[in-house]
Amino acid sequence: MESVGILGGTGPAGRGVALRMASSGYDVVVGSRDAERAHGVATSMNVRGDGSVRGDSNEIAAQCDVVVVATPFDSAVATVSALRASLAGKIVISMVNALSREAREMVPLYPSRGSMAAQIAHALPESLIVGAFHHLPASMMEDLDSGLDADVVIFSDDASAREHVAEIVNVMPGLNAVVAGSMSLASPIEAFTAVCISVNIRHKAHSYVKLAGLHH
Repeated sequence: MESVGILGGTGPAGRGVALRMASSGYDVVVGSRDAERAHGVATSMNVRGDGSVRGDSNEIAAQCDVVVVATPFDSAVATVSALRASLAGKIVISMVNALSREAREMVPLYPSRGSMAAQIAHALPESLIVGAFHHLPASMMEDLDSGLDADVVIFSDDASAREHVAEIVNVMPGLNAVVAGSMSLASPIEAFTAVCISVNIRHKAHSYVKLAGLHH
């Protein structure tokens, strides 16, 4: 199977995606600016199944077949720009949301190009940008016994890249891929993450997106 690199994969969101990808058979490299920290995070993961996870630098993670951007939103563009050559010709999955905490709510921020996926696409003109993994509660993603049964909304301007990411998502435990459409949907999909987190803060819950009426 393909190798998957996760840039900034030591945070809660990146860890959950890494664990579920590795548990579905992928060889995952958790990347970080601090390779030692990444190594420690990867070592602590309890992977099930035939995949593997190891920690290394973002530079090493960027050499994988498919690369996920899981950095904080304010460092995402700088991180991918420095790795542009390694990421050329590859599917790059953005799970980055631009959010700000205000009191007990998260509010969406709107980057100059309308979405973080568009910012990353502009920084990586030779890569195939796909958005995915935006609305998932990190704590449930990190717990393979949490009973998670979430839909993952996927968007991209490249139809074959979208389908490829959907195939990856559909073998990850607890996740179902839903292809929504093109990059024009990036802004509302990313912004809705603020709604998900605000609901969870208010209700002390771990809710997630499930789109009724679809036949998976």
